[in-house]
Amino acid sequence: MAELSRVRFEGPLAPHSDKLWGHVLAEGYTPLSGRNLLRLAAHLSRWLIEQRIGLDSLSPNRLDAFLRYRRESGYTSHLSQRSLQPLLSCLRKTGVVPVQEEAVGARTPIDKLLDSYEEYMVQERGVTSATVDGYGRSIRRFLIDRFGAGDLGLKDLTPADVSSFVLREARCCSVGYAKLKVSALRSFLRFLCVRGDVAHDLVAAVPSVAGWRLAGLPKGLTPSELRELLRGCDRRTHVGRRNYAVLLVLVRLGLRAGEAARLRLDDISWDRGELTIRGKGSREDYLPLPCDVGEAMASYLKRSRPQSTSRRLFLQARAPFRDLTRGTVTAIVTTACYRVGISPGGAHRLRHTAAVQMLRCGASLPEIAQVLRHQSLSTTAIYAKVDRDALRELALPWPGEKS
Repeated sequence: MAELSRVRFEGPLAPHSDKLWGHVLAEGYTPLSGRNLLRLAAHLSRWLIEQRIGLDSLSPNRLDAFLRYRRESGYTSHLSQRSLQPLLSCLRKTGVVPVQEEAVGARTPIDKLLDSYEEYMVQERGVTSATVDGYGRSIRRFLIDRFGAGDLGLKDLTPADVSSFVLREARCCSVGYAKLKVSALRSFLRFLCVRGDVAHDLVAAVPSVAGWRLAGLPKGLTPSELRELLRGCDRRTHVGRRNYAVLLVLVRLGLRAGEAARLRLDDISWDRGELTIRGKGSREDYLPLPCDVGEAMASYLKRSRPQSTSRRLFLQARAPFRDLTRGTVTAIVTTACYRVGISPGGAHRLRHTAAVQMLRCGASLPEIAQVLRHQSLSTTAIYAKVDRDALRELALPWPGEKS
């Protein structure tokens, strides 16, 4: 409370200063950062007095006006809506400030349609929300391209609208991403047909993307690149310990980015040396916990994981201590590659590296498929192309070469 006494409060937020102080400390902010946030709240409280605005009328537009006033007054920090979020979350939870109903009411027809699509896919089709989110970006782009920001005339959709959109999009993305967009569009058009929003089933109008399975080579890291990548994590710091554990989980167990982000404290069985993996389609699998991975996790948990009520294993390193997302895990890998001068790649590159390492150590394709949790062995067959020693035995002599 000595820290709180250094901040002078007056106005409508003064009675809530104790709650705000306790909230920012619980969110993991240091006393210095918490005191700066309280100074921001005190400034907001004084502005509310000047403007004769009550807390029950504190809308997003008025918060924008306050931040504009703060910038014009010469302040150089805490000048965005994001800066106010730690304070607003506390005030909204306690009912002091109303929830942003304006944002809910401002939802566009596309937002509402995508909400219905997500509900259908999750409840009726059993698809995970993460998959629907990935589809939603492509579907939103299609709807904006066809209808703009106005009303959705879904009955007016034609096969030409669908095929021309796919052809335009396929020119500016990779084959894999184009296939994802095509899958998303087909799924969405089936949804519209089931609801009766379109006059005809338009799924057949979605052209296929030319691409063949096993056409490419998996792009993993060489042993020397992997050593450099792991060595680039400064394990004397909290961020370095966390990132080292994340990278090791990805490359030793072959996890996807989303699977690493979803790891929970309860998924680690220290006595059995086992890790529970929640993968695609809400599947649960069990993998052995290697010693080096367990040691990296234990070091992070003991020395660097911030205190939090969250049960997720990996958390953000700065307050507020939120769960890591799939995108954050990918960013950790990309940043680590840049740091040591390796061509950048996402988390899937480390999954390829894990498979190639197992193959070089003599593991069979069925064993690799079991670790990577592939549903079909044909998915794992691509790694046979990097086993040059085994392929050399199958190579026929070059015509004209002496045997």
